Amino acid sequence: EVKSTCLSNMKWRRGGNTRSCQDLFERLDTNKDGKVDVAELRAGLKEMGIFRQGAAQKIVSSGDQNKDGSLDLNEFSKYMKEHEKKLLLTFKSLDRNNDGRIDASEIQQSLAELGMDISKENALKILQSMDNDGTMTVDWNEWREHFLLCPAHNLEEIIRYWKHSSVLDIGDSLAIPDEFTEEEKNSGRWWKHLTAGAVAGAVSRTGTAPLDRMKVFMQVHSSKTNPISLGGGFKQMIVEGGLTSLWRGNGINVLKIAPETAIKFMAYEQYKKLLSSEGKTIETHKRFMAGSLAGATAQTAIYPMEVLKTRLTLRKTGQYSGMFDCAKKILRKEGVKAFYKGYVPNLVGIIPYAGIDLAVYETLKNTWLSYHPDSPNPGVLVLVACGTMSSTCGQLASYPLALVRTRMQAQASLDASDQSSMTSLMKKVVAKDGFFGLYRGILPNFMKVIPAVSISYVVYEYMKTGLGISK
Repeated sequence: EVKSTCLSNMKWRRGGNTRSCQDLFERLDTNKDGKVDVAELRAGLKEMGIFRQGAAQKIVSSGDQNKDGSLDLNEFSKYMKEHEKKLLLTFKSLDRNNDGRIDASEIQQSLAELGMDISKENALKILQSMDNDGTMTVDWNEWREHFLLCPAHNLEEIIRYWKHSSVLDIGDSLAIPDEFTEEEKNSGRWWKHLTAGAVAGAVSRTGTAPLDRMKVFMQVHSSKTNPISLGGGFKQMIVEGGLTSLWRGNGINVLKIAPETAIKFMAYEQYKKLLSSEGKTIETHKRFMAGSLAGATAQTAIYPMEVLKTRLTLRKTGQYSGMFDCAKKILRKEGVKAFYKGYVPNLVGIIPYAGIDLAVYETLKNTWLSYHPDSPNPGVLVLVACGTMSSTCGQLASYPLALVRTRMQAQASLDASDQSSMTSLMKKVVAKDGFFGLYRGILPNFMKVIPAVSISYVVYEYMKTGLGISK
């Protein structure tokens, strides 16, 4: 019965041959034990030219009913049958004029409804990756053939691979907030994603805190007359306050993740509504505007925590007993205004950072897609590499403003006559140390990008599993 179900329901063409479900199962079962495990499935998919990160594991997990870590013929055929049903529903939802074919405009329209605006050219590229007969449309057989051995069965899962996720936490929360589909918002999955991202950010920041403290230390104290090397700076810190002093300021840096993420997400949703017409999808430039405004709103709300973080990071042993003691002393000695020193360069820095980060990411994504049109899933390494490169470019553009902001936050304790404005401080730095003086501390900053991105990605994936977002 299993054989007849397989043969009647599961025939498709790949490379010009008609192959039944049973034939495929036998081909995948290389050790002929009547079961296909993850390693066999992965090797089989690779042999067929299907390179999709994590596909084998997801297929086995979905179809493995007796939880023995492999699929027998019965489980394999049932999985294929169920998967085909889901693919058919997705195909019908895309085929808006019910002509049995999907064209580029239908792909464009469906993605737009999920909050992803793509050009006609990119829609045609997606279409070409599935179009076997050169008609520039995709029929049910072509659709099924393309996605039958891909665990992503709906459009949202397919485009989720390429959403620019804010999970890549590098310690600077200036990027455009993550985009959630209506289905994710309605099901409540959005808060799980935000929680997973916040925990990933906390672990990532704690792991790279010594490099972050070194960056702040060099931004404020290093100059031509007082050069601070990486090794010398760490030695100085350990001699002054012991090994644990390398984590000074990390507590508040982690603490500010939750309010900042929540405020930014809520503000982003509100700004999107304000900037878009009723019932229409928001264009990319308006999404960028909404993201920048949301970032500015979140930064305004939590900025006093940024000042506290800088002061606690630079503190000497015994100067403050904790963050509340630090806040009390600043308030008593310098007043409320001290909590907003450096606010202007911080706000101005959001635009170049977020804009360049987004533009570079989109460019890298489109370049990758043009070379790999057959795979909707770029894989972990490509995602991390794109996220790292785009963040690095964003940081390069906004770093001088970040340096000025940190110096203004640190100098808030000086007399009013000794304090400098943003432009005069920038001029002073250039006059004293040259143009590259504006990039003091960029080495430890770059050194922490790859470990920060890697840690946050791994923790995020574990958190997603723990919270039941992905299995």
